[in-house]
Amino acid sequence: MSAKPFDAFVLFAEMRTGSNHLEESLNTLSDVVSHGEIFNPVFLGAHNREELFGITMAMREADPFPLLRAVLAQSQGLPGFRFFYDHDPRVIDTILNNPRIGKVILTRNPLDSYVSFKIAAATGQWRLTNPKMAKSAKATFDGAEFSEILSDQRAFRDRIQTALQVTGQAAFWIAYEQIGDLDVLNGLAQFLGSADRLAEVPGKLKKQNPGDTRDKVDNPEEMQAFLQTLDPFLLSRSVNLEPSRGPAVPTMIAAAESPLLYLPVPGGPTEAVRNWLHRLDGAPPREGLSQKELRPWMRGASGLTTFSVLRHPLVRAYGAWQSVLAEKGPKGNDIRRILRNQHAVPLPEDDGADAHAEGFLAFLKFLKANLGGQSALKVLPTWATQTEILAGMAQAVLPQRLIRDADAHGELGRLADQVGRQTPPFTDETGATGVTLAQIHTPEQDTAVMDAYRRDFIQFGFGPWSAN
Repeated sequence: MSAKPFDAFVLFAEMRTGSNHLEESLNTLSDVVSHGEIFNPVFLGAHNREELFGITMAMREADPFPLLRAVLAQSQGLPGFRFFYDHDPRVIDTILNNPRIGKVILTRNPLDSYVSFKIAAATGQWRLTNPKMAKSAKATFDGAEFSEILSDQRAFRDRIQTALQVTGQAAFWIAYEQIGDLDVLNGLAQFLGSADRLAEVPGKLKKQNPGDTRDKVDNPEEMQAFLQTLDPFLLSRSVNLEPSRGPAVPTMIAAAESPLLYLPVPGGPTEAVRNWLHRLDGAPPREGLSQKELRPWMRGASGLTTFSVLRHPLVRAYGAWQSVLAEKGPKGNDIRRILRNQHAVPLPEDDGADAHAEGFLAFLKFLKANLGGQSALKVLPTWATQTEILAGMAQAVLPQRLIRDADAHGELGRLADQVGRQTPPFTDETGATGVTLAQIHTPEQDTAVMDAYRRDFIQFGFGPWSAN
């Protein structure tokens, strides 16, 4: 029997939960060494580091498992690393299923983490060691953005908890408020099997944004109104969260009066269908319904029809490509850097059709790798397969009618007739700006998009795209 309970440990956390501070405390132990976010798709362990134990980011991108083995075999002391929900998904099952890798789970109120993230993004200050150098700003609360982050984090925590239950493992749960508690930190050291103990809590890193959360945002009333639509237990009870029920019920759009419920697919004609529903009943449709509110609405909608409008995979992929090029801030910069440096996707610097055609074709090839689990970058909703998105929605609401975008005008007209309404005009704007798909369309793109989205072509009967 081994004298040590673990060969390594993983610290499951998220951005702005205090994971840097906790890792610093663990690294103060003489027999523990934590290497940071070794599976972060943007860097390797720490910002600006691109190699660890002789393994480069390109090598990790090709196969992440040699890095995991190197960390376990070549570290001095008990090795560890941090892992967030958007890190390389290829290694998570191996980590979770290995009882010799100890699990430490750091939690924080998601609202506090989100506001802290928004402030850090606004100021560019992600770590603070000298309070005199603190920068200040107010965050703008975005309900849709917060809901998406909350859903992703909740699903990831549920996955961890279920894996621990199935494999009979125990984890060390620690809250953000406890990372400065010396007794708790030494309890963690004991859990990990360290022979060392802390005499004091390391004080290099400082809390960046003290004060009440409401005072840190510039739209507190809007934030409060949105939070009232959420189940508060999902925000504070990390261990006892209910299992994930599928993606984003609040994104579903219910007609104001007609018994119609639209299930929007990211990257699809959501705005066009929203406008169509508005004109259909002469009133804005209902949005942001919670699961609790949606059920009685469905029961009261006699003759209910649920439907989704699916965009041709090539058009949807081109919309995703344009979104990547237009995305502002750190998130967009990170994605473009990963595409350029790790997947050889050329990014056009002007509006030349040839440059866009070359970049888009390379992007389609990246999508095939990404959807096939061959990339460290998480699959974003805007380019996930429509098959997978609808399968998730079906856990909450089954789509009764699936309408291809080319057939939307006639099919939506039949829905209007079905509910006894006059047929309003339907115009599907793809949101394309600058160079259009028609200008750069090639047969090679048709082949590449079929390779990437074969499931969507088979499931929904799409044929080759035509600009006519």
